[in-house]
Amino acid sequence: MNKKERFNQVLSGEASQYPLVSSWHHFLEAEYEAEALAEATIQFAQEHDWDWIKINPRAVYLAEAFGNVYDPDDYRDVFPRQLQQRIQTPADVWQVPIVEAATSAPLQEQLQAVKQIRSALPEMPLVQTLFSPLTILLFLTGNTSYVNQTMYGSNAPLDVKKLLETEDAGVHQALDHITETMIDYLKELEKNGIDGVFYAVTGTANEELFAKEIFDEFSLPYDLRVLKAVAGKRLLHTCGEFSQPERFDDYPVDGISWDTYAKGNPDLSVPLKKVKIGGLDHQLFGQDKRETIRQQTDQALKQMEGVPFLLTPNCAVPVNVTPAELQDIKENVERKREKR
Repeated sequence: MNKKERFNQVLSGEASQYPLVSSWHHFLEAEYEAEALAEATIQFAQEHDWDWIKINPRAVYLAEAFGNVYDPDDYRDVFPRQLQQRIQTPADVWQVPIVEAATSAPLQEQLQAVKQIRSALPEMPLVQTLFSPLTILLFLTGNTSYVNQTMYGSNAPLDVKKLLETEDAGVHQALDHITETMIDYLKELEKNGIDGVFYAVTGTANEELFAKEIFDEFSLPYDLRVLKAVAGKRLLHTCGEFSQPERFDDYPVDGISWDTYAKGNPDLSVPLKKVKIGGLDHQLFGQDKRETIRQQTDQALKQMEGVPFLLTPNCAVPVNVTPAELQDIKENVERKREKR
């Protein structure tokens, strides 16, 4: 089978004789130009011969589509400095529009990158990164989507919990408009040859950020609408500590990715109906801990032997990752393939 056939086989729940492996990170120097991002992604795919590729746009591209503004020359970690947020007062939540992909510069930029990547890698399974409507709303209010993290450059983030209480109807309208935008964007992605999506609810499943009943009101229905509009494979990522992958086992997705090493999270032994994605502590990379990475690779492959599984770091690896660290993963998997 070719890569697309193996990718689809595994995510359809069939055990493959070939363990599938991939990785991703941010290309900070290339994130604000479609051609540069495409070239960096193509080179990364070819250098390591990954089994599938998660396209990794800048973390804020969807927030930009709705009016947030950032400084592309000033980053902290993977976030450019925020210069302007769309929702500055509670009443502004009513002004979040439905955005057409055809007229949105940030979305057109990503579509151009996807088209270029697909042209260069016709047989490579490609999934595009999408964020949940609730995640996007948090960005629009000047917040991050994680507990105890602030958005770089945001001087006046709104109190989101208070916003949900006082402007709940406006929040639902904003989430509806964001959802409709995502559905329109998905149609354009599919025209450009995407094979699926990597749908990130980010850290919103952490109950310290949102109690379950709040999440179920303000995330669940919009997540389902977006995911049901996806024609290809659907990989869901729940990020950070206490990310509760079990909560998403009944979502209309094919695979679930989470940090198996973060506080409050289960390891790969957790019973899930959906294909598991991950197994490697992404924070080990860039720290000259190649032996530990190799040990984790062996452990994950042994634990998941004979079971549909995508071996990856549990999140984006740091930007200072070395090619040798990533090649170790690939070579370890290749050795397993040869034994079979």
